[in-house]
Amino acid sequence: MVLVIAPAIDGLRAEWREAAANLGASSFEYWRRVGGPILLPSILGGMILLFGGSFAAYATAYALTSGHITFVPLQIGELIGGNVLSDPHQGYALALGMIVAIAIAMTIYFLLDRRASRWRRGA
Repeated sequence: MVLVIAPAIDGLRAEWREAAANLGASSFEYWRRVGGPILLPSILGGMILLFGGSFAAYATAYALTSGHITFVPLQIGELIGGNVLSDPHQGYALALGMIVAIAIAMTIYFLLDRRASRWRRGA
């Protein structure tokens, strides 16, 4: 997440803070009207990337819960990994659902990244 947010933070210019102060804006108003909107796409993009990575992490979910709490990746592993008495098609459906969720998350990330790139270019 730091790699996604760091360029946006570097893109904040001191002139913008000075201009806001010259126009009578407080520090809170600067962050609400200038800094926040510039950093928001990068922060949301970083959160989406973290969501995608954690959503698909089978080993991490299993290690943290010892397999007692059934997260979607753990259910998929259980259904596909040899449990032939249950419905194997449910595992495939859950896997497809994860692919769709990751595809949606990545689409949102690319849209936010494109919006944030305006500020990195200096537009």
